[in-house]
Amino acid sequence: MLLKKLISVAAVGVLMSSLVHADALQSAIDGAHRSDKNSARDVYRKPYETLTFFEVKPTNKVVEIWPGGGWYTEILAPYLMAEGHFVAAHFPPQEKEGYFKRSLDAYNKKLAANPEVYGKVEVTALQPPAFDKITEPGTADNVLTFRNVHNWTKIGIDQMMFDSFFEALKPGGILGVVEHRAPEGSSLEFMKDSGYVTEAYVINLAENSGFELVESGDVLNNPLDTKDYKDGVWTLPPTLRLKDKDREKYLAIGESDRMTLKFVKPE
Repeated sequence: MLLKKLISVAAVGVLMSSLVHADALQSAIDGAHRSDKNSARDVYRKPYETLTFFEVKPTNKVVEIWPGGGWYTEILAPYLMAEGHFVAAHFPPQEKEGYFKRSLDAYNKKLAANPEVYGKVEVTALQPPAFDKITEPGTADNVLTFRNVHNWTKIGIDQMMFDSFFEALKPGGILGVVEHRAPEGSSLEFMKDSGYVTEAYVINLAENSGFELVESGDVLNNPLDTKDYKDGVWTLPPTLRLKDKDREKYLAIGESDRMTLKFVKPE
């Protein structure tokens, strides 16, 4: 009887902890600091379900890879501020001009403008082979990347990137990958041109670095995405590369069909 009571108390404790974590995550998602433009993407990107699937807890050390303008930073920074540690592995600061510089400058400006939310964010650089250390080896609980793999494949650094993720994670740490999903059997040329990548290709990259696939989620599936656009994935929102041409058609499709892959670094 005593053992049953102890087990029951422990179960209640786990449940209460989970509820507290869930409330904190939803509070970060609902935060007034988030831009209306970014919040409008929640219906497609489903941050609550995605971060829960990747087992991101407020006490974790989390590294986001190439955070761009900071869409997920708006959620992860406040969620991890009190008890965790958020590392943004952004573009390297070596360019004097160009897209990388503009993006990094805008990101740093965003952080500086709201220190109450972003004051504890640690910014590092990742672009191998020159920049391949995103944090102290073996210290991260989660490494997350959202819609980036196609960029790395196009410039030929995708395997080196996954090697860096593996080095950064603790044994038992989770790698979460969200990427535009190409039809299986798609050619490498199609993936480079379209921005869509096959699940098999991503899984191969991860396994080559030493990861084990835990689960392939369906939270970001979009069966309306036909993936056959002349201008690739950028035809769809939020980019809408064709501007007003067939705008309503592409808005009705929504953002791309995406894989949600969870890997673990073996213990």
